[in-house]
Parts: sequence; C-alpha cells; structure tokens
Amino acid sequence: MATLTEPRPPVVAVRRRGRLALLGGGLAALLLLGSAVHLTQGTADLGALDVLRLVSGAGTGDTAAVVVESRLPRLLAALVVGGALGVAGAVLQSVSRNSLASPDTLAVNAGAHLAVVAVAAFGVSLPLLGATGIAFAGGLAAAVFVLALAGTGGTGILRLVLAGTAIALALISVTQVLLLLYAQETRGLFAWGEGSLDQNGLGGVRTLGPVAGVALAVLLGMARRLDLIHVGDDHARTLGVHIGRTRFAAVGLAVLLAATAVTLAGPIGFVGLAAPAVARLLASVVPGLHRHAALIPCSAALGAVLLLGADVLLRAIIGPQRALEVPTGVVTTILGALFLVVLARTARITTATAAPPSAGARGGVSATRYRVTLGALAVAVVAVAVGAVLLGDAKLLLGDVVNWVSGQAGPIVTGVLDTRVPRVAAALLAGAALALGGALTQAVARNPLAEPGMIGVVGGAGLGAVAVITTVSGVGFWTLTGSAGLGAAVAMAVVFAAAARGGFTSERLVLIGFGVHAAAQALVTLLITLSDPWNETKALTWLGGSTYGRTFPHLVPMVLALLLVAPVLFRMRRELDLLSLDDETPRVLGVPVARTRLLLLSCAVLLTGAAVAGIGVLTFVGLVAPHAARAIVGSRHARLLPAAALLGAILVGMADTAGRTLIAPGQLPAGLMTAIIGAPYFVWLLYRHRSKAARGR
Repeated sequence: MATLTEPRPPVVAVRRRGRLALLGGGLAALLLLGSAVHLTQGTADLGALDVLRLVSGAGTGDTAAVVVESRLPRLLAALVVGGALGVAGAVLQSVSRNSLASPDTLAVNAGAHLAVVAVAAFGVSLPLLGATGIAFAGGLAAAVFVLALAGTGGTGILRLVLAGTAIALALISVTQVLLLLYAQETRGLFAWGEGSLDQNGLGGVRTLGPVAGVALAVLLGMARRLDLIHVGDDHARTLGVHIGRTRFAAVGLAVLLAATAVTLAGPIGFVGLAAPAVARLLASVVPGLHRHAALIPCSAALGAVLLLGADVLLRAIIGPQRALEVPTGVVTTILGALFLVVLARTARITTATAAPPSAGARGGVSATRYRVTLGALAVAVVAVAVGAVLLGDAKLLLGDVVNWVSGQAGPIVTGVLDTRVPRVAAALLAGAALALGGALTQAVARNPLAEPGMIGVVGGAGLGAVAVITTVSGVGFWTLTGSAGLGAAVAMAVVFAAAARGGFTSERLVLIGFGVHAAAQALVTLLITLSDPWNETKALTWLGGSTYGRTFPHLVPMVLALLLVAPVLFRMRRELDLLSLDDETPRVLGVPVARTRLLLLSCAVLLTGAAVAGIGVLTFVGLVAPHAARAIVGSRHARLLPAAALLGAILVGMADTAGRTLIAPGQLPAGLMTAIIGAPYFVWLLYRHRSKAARGR
C-alpha cells in the first residue's frame, strides 16, 4: 500500500515521456539536417549560401526557380513517400501480427506497379488521382490475396514471405510482358518500376500529399483499436473492437498510402519494411513507442529519414548528374536487403509453415506403377518436343522434320528447323536442370516451398550475366556462362554463410535468400538503367528466360552439368532422403551433414547456373516440378529426381512453345510463361499447407 504514496512512479513516467520526446526531437533534427543537405544537391551551381539567401528573401529569381521547380519537389516527394511507406509497413505488420509484413512482402508494390503499367500499355490516360486509384486497386487485391494465403495469426512469417514473393514474381512477370509488348507506350516505366524521386514540379506532391495526410490522420484515430488487435483478437473482441472491419479498414488505408507512394515515385523497395522494424526495435528502449499513437508517427519519420538519406547518399557518391539516371529505390532496396539479412540472422524465427519435403507426401508407389509413370512422363517429353518442333510462327509437318533429318528438306524448312530444334532442346535441358536443382534445394532446406530462385541463386546468376551483357560489348557465350555461374556461386556462398549462424534453419535460409534475391534484382536494374537502350532490351529479354537465338553449342554447359551431377545424385540418393528429415538422423547413421549439404548445394548451383546461362532466368520450375513429382511417385529421391527432371522439361518445353506460338510472329520469353503458369500452382500449394497447419492445430 505504501507504493501508492511513493513519488517514484510519476518520475518514471516522466522519464518514459522524456525518452519518447528525445527520440522525436532526434528524428526531427535528422529530417531538418537531411533536408538542408538535400536542397544543396543538384545539377545547378547552387550551394548552401544561395539556399540560405532564398530562405531569408534575398535570393534571385533564378535561384528560386531552381529550388522551387526542381529541388523542393524532389525533397517533398522523399518526405511524403518515405513517411507513407513507413506508416503502411507499420500498420500491415500490426494487423497481420507479422514482423516481416510490408508493401514489398505483401506484393502491394508489385500489384500497384502492374496496374499502372497496364493502364499505360493500353493507352489510357488518367489524372494523377485516377492513377492513384488504379494503383490502389492493384495493391489492395495483391495484399488481400497474400494475407489470405499467409494468415494473420503471427506464426506464418515464412509463409508470408513465400506467398508475397510468389505473387510478386507472377505480377512482375506480367508487368515485364507488357513492357516488352508495349515498349513505346510504356517507355520510361522500367526505371520508374524501381522507384524514382524525379518530379515535374510541385503538382504531384500538392495532389497526393493531402491524400497521404488524410490516411495518416485516420490511422492515428484508429491507434487504440490497432493496439488491441496487435495484442490478440480475443482480447480486442472482448473490449468491443470489431476485428474484421478494423483490420480491413487498416489494410485499405495502408494500401492507399503505398499506392500514393507508388503513383508519386514508383515502387520504392524495403522502406516499408525497415522503418517500422527499426521503430519496433527502438520500442525496447523507448517505453511507450509500442503504442500506435507513437509508433505510427515514428515509423513515418523513420521512413522519411531512410528515403531522404538514401537519396542524399546516392547523389553524394555518384554525383547529381549521374544520380538522375539511377532510381533511388535501388539504394533503398540494397540497404533494406542488408537489413533483412541482419534481421534474419539475429531474430528468433519460428514458423508452422511447412513440413519437410518427405513428410507430407506418400511414401511411394509400387515398382510397376513407378515404371509406368516414368514411361508416361518420357512419352510426354517426346510429345512436347515434337509439338515444339512443329509449332511456331511457321507450322511444319512430321514429313518436313524427317526430310530435315535426312538432309532432303528445302531451304525454308531447313532454315526454320536449324533455329528451332536447338531452342527446343535448350528448353528441355534447362527445365530438367532447374527441376533437379529445385529438388536438391528443397531436400537440403527441408522445405517443399523453397527453390533456387527464392534463395537468391537465380538472382545471383542473373546479376552475373547482366553485368557482362551491359558492360562488355559483343560478349561471347562462354563468358556469359562463366559470369552466370560465378554469380550463382557467390549468391549461394553469401546466403549459406549468413544462414549458418543460428543453426542453419530453413526459415532463416529462405529469408536471407529473399534479401539476396532482392539486392541482386536491384543491382540488375541499376546496370540496365545505366546501359544504352539496346542493352536494356537485350537484358530484359534475357531476364525473361528466352531461348531466342540458341544454337547447339549453347547447349553444352547444360549437358555437361547434367552429366556431371547425375552420377553424384545417383550415389547420394540415400543421403538426400535422410537430409530431408532432420540433421540428427543422418548424423547418427554416419552421414557428414555439413559436407554432404555443401556438395548437394554445389550441385544445385551448378545446375541452376548452367540453366540460367543457357536460356536466362526461369522462375517456379524448381518449385513446381519437384513438388508435382513428389505427389506422383512419392518422396524417395531415387524415384523423385528422374520424375522431377522429366516434369521440368515438360513445363519449360510447353512454356517455350506457348511463348513462340500465342502471339506469333511475336514471342514471349519462356521465363515469363513459366512464372504465369507456375504461380497459380504455388498459390494452391500455400493454401494446402496452411489448411494442413490449421487442421494440425
């Protein structure tokens, strides 16, 4: 009872408020300092003294014109966009109770970007608010879809990242199709797709700034309800909060903020993840910051500081003139990816997303049924190959192929088949290589939803190849192959070295791989935007996974990789079965876990690097083919690997044929088709795993 009269609690409360006020003052000082530095940067010869004279009213008309029409709009855009993304990320994390929710991981940016590009591609001209509405619709649809798959219980961290990544990959693939097919209508939207703060006057900020302000004010009014929902649905419901209505309103307002940011500056990566994550980390030393009345404005200020700092850093390092060509979102994505890697290494990650690859599948089928199934798959591969050879911009008959093989075909048929047959073979070999690489990755990571593309290996291979394409004139195929293989190896080394700390869990592996993949994609964008337009088109086509221009020498790396890896996999099929269970079982049975895992992952990197060098970037093949094979023939790798290779060949062969046929004589890259085909299957997998997890509880 004496504690009621002690003066200490008020002192503690004052100290707590003091820390919060100190944090607010520090962020305000950073914003003022960053804004002052930002206004002194630019291509015009205006320094700090010129800006000070303008503020004091002694500046010239030319100084005012430069500052008001060029520098001030960029500064205000950075503040509005950074603040909007910071708040959007904080709210999405709260309503999903997931520390990795953000406009990036919920595919909000990808959905908004696709909506804006689609409107531009089909020649629809909209005012700024209309474009914001379109971006809002695309972003909201993506966010609701991802949240529906991942759940809002706070345990599906990995599921949310996988679902968001998969949906974003599919949306980005459709966006790339539109950018390729409607190059004139969408000119300039590729660089904008990474996030650029360039503004044409103050009109955009004047129009969209109030929209962001209203959304922020409404969210602040919902602060107490958000506090209760973040704690738990039952507690909030007991205190009279309408859970569904509040959550949907909060998600809608967060997506509106993200759509406003996308419309104003394009998709800016990782600000919406890093800013609220930093705010929540500070909450451990700043009492009261966990309440949304303080968390929301703090996240807004941190988002503005991060984006403003990235823009200041970019222009300080490469100069104002060069910075005009580089999207600011490249810098934020790289910094945010590093932050995610550090967070994934240090955070305690728990998930109920998926069982090991062998746990949820049938133990196997009878030997007779397996042989029949494998024979049917082999026949299907032959049928796909024959159909791919006959179909395309020029339709052929089997007799034409027979004449070509015997050397009796005419010049037209010979010309068509001389270019088409290597393309078909490249698609089949790449599909088989990627499927095997995916099966190895899933076994080692013990997660049936992992694949080389989602752990950074494909992104690293793409970065290595694009670096050579955009910097070396007339690069040869073998140089390109070596660069892709080196990029894949470096990405794998980074991912697995970072994931080794903390027990090498599959969750940590995938999260770090996601960060490396995002950083690699940002660097690819940087290289392409700094390159000439010819290299941009060439790199975009290659990134889409195209068999265009492939000849028989181009098949050599994939053939060698398959020939080298096949005996290793046959020899280690038992170790693969054991590794897919846990670490203790193979260790007890005498399997050197670390060395075996490294060897198998090296095989996966070799296969993936060879496939990427052969036909470019393909997504979802390494996920869909092994999982489908597991459902058909069971989980034993002696049976799984051959079936997965055949299914991968079928998938890529069909995708390449569709890409060459649907809009003939135009062509769609095979990688874009595999993403569009594979995404629905992946969504179904996520839904099934969530249903199993729910039944298990």
